[in-house]
Amino acid sequence: MKKIAADDEATEDIVQQILESISEKEGATIPLLQMVQSRLGYVSTDTIRAIAEALELSESEVYGVATFYAEFKLSKPGRHHIKVCMGTSCYLRGGRALLEHMTRKLGIRPRQTTEDGEFSLETVACLGCCSKSPVMAVDDVIYGGISPSLADNILSCLELES
Repeated sequence: MKKIAADDEATEDIVQQILESISEKEGATIPLLQMVQSRLGYVSTDTIRAIAEALELSESEVYGVATFYAEFKLSKPGRHHIKVCMGTSCYLRGGRALLEHMTRKLGIRPRQTTEDGEFSLETVACLGCCSKSPVMAVDDVIYGGISPSLADNILSCLELES
């Protein structure tokens, strides 16, 4: 198995360990993607290339699997991870407007990370807090009844911590 060209040695070592741990290639794409993401926090283009090589698949096949399932993140997550609920209750009570506000405020779309690496944004189907909608989670802390101005206050507090 050929060594991959990863961004840094630690990442390369982690990916190589994971790839060497597989015994059966058939049906290993999703488990490999899951293992890589659990160790690195995301699936980079280098890891997609390495998985494709190890499983004797095309990069587009592995990329297709990684983009089909919403669980896989293709960009390095930000230091602060923001999830905006798009469940029915949240959507109807302002979730869509909240997401649009966060997109403008951060300058990124869902599944992206700000250039400075501080924030990543994603949508989720439900955070399980319908009575508090619209809901947003920041670093796994759930905030209910969120308006765009409240979201700005939360972001300001996070920026002050930095």
